[in-house]
Amino acid sequence: MDFALKLERAETDLVAALTRQERWAQQQLYEQYYGKMMGVCLRYAGSRDEALDLLHEGFIKVFQHIGRYRPGTSLPAWIRTIIVNTCIDYYRKTIRRRTEDINDAHHLSNDTPDVLSNLTEQEILGAVQELSPAYRAVFNLYVVEGYSHKEIADALQITESTSRSNLVKARTKLQEHFTARRMEFEFRPGDHTI
Repeated sequence: MDFALKLERAETDLVAALTRQERWAQQQLYEQYYGKMMGVCLRYAGSRDEALDLLHEGFIKVFQHIGRYRPGTSLPAWIRTIIVNTCIDYYRKTIRRRTEDINDAHHLSNDTPDVLSNLTEQEILGAVQELSPAYRAVFNLYVVEGYSHKEIADALQITESTSRSNLVKARTKLQEHFTARRMEFEFRPGDHTI
């Protein structure tokens, strides 16, 4: 119990120092959450450099709006929300919207077995980064963040059917990518012994 009170007090002191814009507090918060928040940015960005830009922009917003943080709520969740919203804002600013209807994507679904179970995190992240920005944003918001298609549509200023269509297409592109990689590995001449 005493340990929990010390942690709560440490967070309160950190937030107070952040509110006063003390550099040591900003550095401590950045270093503490860099890894997790960079992982979030990498899922939305097309490259590591782009992810780093999103991360830095997100932390600037965290520092600017720390006064809006309410003690007693989860600080990591609050930071994550700002980072995800920064990624969404970036998507809105930089991507021309392609409007595609779910009816156009009905033929893309298939029942091929899941090929992701034997892949590393880096392989999956690399494939997600190869998706178009529109597909990548919807995929991340739906699969990783748990947004509904209505929430995605509102956040990205697209229709719900476009959100569904982009999700189907993103999943199909990922599946095609990993199936092709698996086939390439399995059928490489000279790599297998009889």
